[in-house]
Amino acid sequence: MTLIKPFRVDIPAAHLDDLAGRLARTRWPDELPDAGWDYGLPLARVRELAENWRTAYDWREHEAELNRYPQFTTEIDGQNVHFLHVRSADPDALPLILTHGWPGSVVEFLDVIGPLAQQFHLVVPSIPGFGFSGPTRERGWDVTRVARAWAELMRRLGYRRYGAQGGDWGSVISSRLGGIAPENVVGVHLNYLPTPPPPGWAGEADLSAGDQARLARIKQLMAQRHPHQLLYATHPQTVSYALIDSPVGQLAWIAEKFAEWADPQSAITTDRILTNVALYWFTATTASAARLVRESAFGGPPPPCPPPVGVAVFAHDITQSVRPLAERSYRITHWSEFDRGGHFAAMEVPDLFADDVRAFFRDLR
Repeated sequence: MTLIKPFRVDIPAAHLDDLAGRLARTRWPDELPDAGWDYGLPLARVRELAENWRTAYDWREHEAELNRYPQFTTEIDGQNVHFLHVRSADPDALPLILTHGWPGSVVEFLDVIGPLAQQFHLVVPSIPGFGFSGPTRERGWDVTRVARAWAELMRRLGYRRYGAQGGDWGSVISSRLGGIAPENVVGVHLNYLPTPPPPGWAGEADLSAGDQARLARIKQLMAQRHPHQLLYATHPQTVSYALIDSPVGQLAWIAEKFAEWADPQSAITTDRILTNVALYWFTATTASAARLVRESAFGGPPPPCPPPVGVAVFAHDITQSVRPLAERSYRITHWSEFDRGGHFAAMEVPDLFADDVRAFFRDLR
């Protein structure tokens, strides 16, 4: 018999005391005068966040917010899987599985659970290796294996027909889920979809000026991968020693991504950032989350994803999708462009995010 066990977040007081002590004993680096952002996240900003974490931030308050939603764990393919399961008051609501990315967590969706639960039965899992699902204990946990685990999770919950949504890692996992369980997945909504040109593609001249600019940005990122991707793809264990031992190191590593990848006008609160960082810290999943990059080999065209796909493009994301390229691989039936919001859309612009998810699945129910 497969067990699905109730779960409640309850970080021991000793762990909170240890964190406070480590923050108080931080050994700070120096910084060049007027360095600004030229060398990375500025020292003054990290000091500000760390002091807030140590003296003002209340983990118990945000722990209670997580615990307002029903949470569970189950073992799939030998791995612990943690998930929130929020049923709609509408018994005929469409089930929807929401998948986070890196350096995010289930915290990404806290501001959209209420609005979306009016129309959907929500399943919000932590990726194996992340948060309360982690750490992973063996090789091979790549995005395809995670997608298979999601198909099994939805089967165990009794859902035979459901939607999938994701950004960042969640985008890849959701589209893989559509390919693994096309008879179950009615549609896949993505708020991040890289569209690199295929080898030898000669259609760039046929693109609009706006799409050509987007493609140039994509090519730039392909030529200069983000530093964390290079580290995680080659030496995820080595960098993890520093991050897992220093809360300020973990804070700076993640806060930098929120600063660089979000819309500068987005209202992501400091408390939301700290809750997300704290989740990595208290679960000690820095190393196992990093391994997902090493385990997941990319190259060539994406695997087939037969269900309809909806894409939401946010103006300040890392890249913006090029629709003619996306349509080479996916059956795009819904495409939205937004002039605000970035990589963490559910946190940054929860109103736009929830409305677009509802709009895509409205005709698929």
